[in-house]
Amino acid sequence: MNSIKTFLLMLSLALLLMFIGGLVGGRSGVVYAFIFSLIMNFFSYWFSDKMVLSLYRAKELKESDAPEIFEIVKRLTKNANLPMPKIYLIPMSQPNAFATGRSPKHSAVAISQGLLELLNYEEIAGVLAHELSHIKHRDIFLQTIAATFASAISFLAYMARWGAILGGGRNDRDRGGILGLLFMAIFAPIAAMIIQLAISRSREYMADETGAKISQNPLALPSALRKLSEYSKRLPIKATPTRNATAHMFIVKPFAGGGLSALFSTHPPIEKRIARLEAMALK
Repeated sequence: MNSIKTFLLMLSLALLLMFIGGLVGGRSGVVYAFIFSLIMNFFSYWFSDKMVLSLYRAKELKESDAPEIFEIVKRLTKNANLPMPKIYLIPMSQPNAFATGRSPKHSAVAISQGLLELLNYEEIAGVLAHELSHIKHRDIFLQTIAATFASAISFLAYMARWGAILGGGRNDRDRGGILGLLFMAIFAPIAAMIIQLAISRSREYMADETGAKISQNPLALPSALRKLSEYSKRLPIKATPTRNATAHMFIVKPFAGGGLSALFSTHPPIEKRIARLEAMALK
């Protein structure tokens, strides 16, 4: 079900791109904007792992540094039929974790110092299984494609906005089309962002379910999520434009925010994630 939902959301982004591209410049407008976006996201795809690890000052661990963590990851990768990823430690007190890398053979899992201090052995295994499932499903690749579409839509919307402004001197009959173009230029990027975030939330559900199977302990992850959610709210990471772009990577939302911001959240509600996992454990 989550795979079908992700496909439909990706299709919605593609259709939205084609629609606004047709309004702005016909077929050529779509092609040029899409090529520009592909080039931009090509560099993001190949170098985003190094950038995000550097952003959070993550340090690569050797097996002698954390033998227990390596033991867990070796067991989980065997269960998931995955190659061994690199393991990094993030020097921050907020308990959290993320996976990165362009493919299973070029992947890394980063965990914070706060997570190691807060969770027990089984809960850490549940979190690491969740992150390994992101690697197994190539979620980073899918999110890069979603970002490609969203970036192209934003670029076309920017062009449409200026086209509507510069077309202000036309006659009244043309102004209806100009107003429609301006309306689309404002709301298309918002719609693209909501769809992109919905894709991220869908992949989180899938990673929870697969992670529970990989860990062979469906109740370990919900127990970890309760603790992570509670302590992450107490110790939110300071948000910056650069860090905001990495929010979807973490297992729980790293920044403070509630109310209307839930619509633009990269993560499903913790309560729903826990309920789904607990229901899975009862089957």
